[in-house]
Amino acid sequence: MPLLLGLDPGLAATGWGLIAAEANRLRHLADGVILTDAATPVPDRLRVLHDALAALIAAHRPDEAAVEETYVNRNGAATLKLGYARGIALLAPALAGIPIAEYGAKTVKRAVVGTGGASKEQVQDMVRRLLPGAAPRRADAADALAVAICHAHHRASRLAWAREAAA
Repeated sequence: MPLLLGLDPGLAATGWGLIAAEANRLRHLADGVILTDAATPVPDRLRVLHDALAALIAAHRPDEAAVEETYVNRNGAATLKLGYARGIALLAPALAGIPIAEYGAKTVKRAVVGTGGASKEQVQDMVRRLLPGAAPRRADAADALAVAICHAHHRASRLAWAREAAA
């Protein structure tokens, strides 16, 4: 069963979730949140984020990773800091040679809940339903598991299409 790592990047809190996926079967393996101290300079926070992701990848050895895309909001400074964290979330798996997929928030919500306008609570509820035994304590971890679930669904569809095309 391929291991899929979902990442929900943020400079203050980066959520991560690890699932095993085979066809339509999904299994929760682990999840958590990497926190950085707002009083610490941004370069040091990025190092903390990178080092934690690298250790996570080394410990769990995922086959693929999926990262939520950054949305632009009205606060340019906040968007820029989110972009820094997203860069680290893309870099860490890339340095480990892990293929990475990227999904927008609406795509993730559609894959997990069925609508791109789903609330955080709806996403968390569906994550718990789709991954029995998963009980992420923070929304960041639930969002990361949702990214992993989204990737599992898209991955299964791509594999099915490839098999069909080869036949």
